[in-house]
Amino acid sequence: MSAKWKNPLKYKILTWGCQMNTHDSEVISGILQKMRYCPAATLKESDVIILNTCCVRENAERKVYGRIAQLKQFKQRNPNLILAVSGCMVQQPHVIEHISEKMPYVDILFGIKNVHKLPELIENSRQANLPVIEIVGNSDIDENLPIKRADDVKAWVTITYGCNNYCSYCIVPYVRGREKSRSPKSILREVKNLAGEGFIEVNLLGQNVNSYGKDLEMPVTFPELLRKVNNIDGIKRIRFITSHPKDLSDDLILAMKECKKVCEHIHLPVQAGSNRILSKMNRKYTREHYMDLIKKLRDAIPHIAITTDIIVGFPGETEEDFLDTIDLVKEVEFDSAFTFMYS
Repeated sequence: MSAKWKNPLKYKILTWGCQMNTHDSEVISGILQKMRYCPAATLKESDVIILNTCCVRENAERKVYGRIAQLKQFKQRNPNLILAVSGCMVQQPHVIEHISEKMPYVDILFGIKNVHKLPELIENSRQANLPVIEIVGNSDIDENLPIKRADDVKAWVTITYGCNNYCSYCIVPYVRGREKSRSPKSILREVKNLAGEGFIEVNLLGQNVNSYGKDLEMPVTFPELLRKVNNIDGIKRIRFITSHPKDLSDDLILAMKECKKVCEHIHLPVQAGSNRILSKMNRKYTREHYMDLIKKLRDAIPHIAITTDIIVGFPGETEEDFLDTIDLVKEVEFDSAFTFMYS
């Protein structure tokens, strides 16, 4: 290693977005620590700063651009600093073009499915002293990457990548790709290893866990997977996120009731209470179907906590549509709701 690089090298990861991004940052952290980097307490002492980005909402992109601009001063003070941008934003060609032209001090742009190449990208950037761009849209995910868990008790376990739903407001299928399920064998091996390491809670993760397994050569349903995870010794609590209402089956509700390790909670995004807006959103269910699911869940699991996501101000939403959503919220009495203004 060149003498200009002090030892130990330190890194900082800034994360925006969903739970999938949070877990992606754990993978990035694991890779960097395998390279013998140590976490930095502050941005100022970092040798590598990675921004793991989100583009689901316009406001998230603005925040990322603002933070990149702020980091320019760190590059000016320390020319050896490696500044990298990853995550969903850089899967978009116009973002790559914008950063390359307006923010040339960014050293590395790498895609979601290129994280395994991070050591090579860092080395190439150091050697060439030029921006490095590595974006691949359709490659397989490397499941054997190291992970530095942010918690010693609970762990994220990805079961599916991507999404097939194409809700009209959502960019996820375009930046994370089509759904791809991990094999049950791989998932169960990871959960068993976590139990062996002392973890007691796992959170099964996917853009839509309810559609898990449909793309496998030997299809396995999510309720079947849930029952298998429930049988693993050492694991005491099981959670999962996110569930799409159109794919929430009676068998999943039964599995949640039967599997005593599964926490009595479900995050079930409704997004709107108006059938007209749900149709414009391409959600593929109705208000009536959603309310029927709520009844089934509470009949089966009386004390279940139900949380949701709601978007207001969707294009074409009228006062009547908005009041339909308010009415649904009052009727369901959610335990918590993440509310967003459309952007």
